Amino acid sequence: MLHYSVLKKELIAGLNIKDNGIYVDATIGYAGDSKDILKKLKTGYLYGFDQDDNAVNYSNEELKKISNNFKIFKSNFVNMKELLNDNNVKDVDGIIFDLGFSSPQIDDEKRGFSFMHDGPLDMRMSSEGISAKDIIDRYTEEELAKIFFQYGEEKLSKIIAKKIVSKKEQINTTLDLVSVIKEAVGANYFYKNHPERKIFQALRIEVNNELKVLESVLPDAINLLKKGGRLCVITFHSLEDRIVKNIFKKYSEVDEIVKGLKDIPEEYKPIIKIINKKPILPSEDEINENTRSSSAKLRIVERI
Repeated sequence: MLHYSVLKKELIAGLNIKDNGIYVDATIGYAGDSKDILKKLKTGYLYGFDQDDNAVNYSNEELKKISNNFKIFKSNFVNMKELLNDNNVKDVDGIIFDLGFSSPQIDDEKRGFSFMHDGPLDMRMSSEGISAKDIIDRYTEEELAKIFFQYGEEKLSKIIAKKIVSKKEQINTTLDLVSVIKEAVGANYFYKNHPERKIFQALRIEVNNELKVLESVLPDAINLLKKGGRLCVITFHSLEDRIVKNIFKKYSEVDEIVKGLKDIPEEYKPIIKIINKKPILPSEDEINENTRSSSAKLRIVERI
């Protein structure tokens, strides 16, 4: 199972691993990062999260080759705090989020994530909930336009939504959708601006509720860290990165309510410090080796 972990060296270095620490891989995927973490643990322990059955099964087998000091939860990472608490884990030494989709997921046409391969309009990270096809069939023109604009940042969202609604009975596969998008915007705009990339991103975010889940879990992750613990997050588009940047900023600064006070109450003091003021980006060599890494950004904070 070939999977390329983006910014792996920088991520592992940024985590500042202790061999007796407790670590969490919130997006374990195909264990690309987890294997490197587990190799560094002697008496420490690793917890992983993923909704994808294939990823969970594969990672379990791969990590067993290294040690048994791990446990994988088949769950969305939004349940991290609750599931760790159920396992008597109140705080941890480090957490990573690699928010990109793994190559096996993207390249599997049956999953429907790729606009380059024909497959069912699914896009679900798990086998539960609504699919992209359900959204195409059920959403109104206004609802589709809204998610295309908000989650895809597509300027012609209204035009594309109108065409999709008028032809939704003909849209059953990923390439059916690509064809309708091309028809909506015209060939020149289609080949110049690649709106299919943005529309697929918007549908995937809506299907998996990605941004709202990220906003919900990051404060939990920060509060789970022990003093000196690190949180590392790799994002792959501006919407994710903006959320991470803003939440890190909020928790690393004195609350606006008490700015200017001589004695600041503990509950209003910052609880993290930002390790890298600017996001860490992949090198040219990494981008040449894996073009999917080109949009990646790594941000790291430490609990104080």
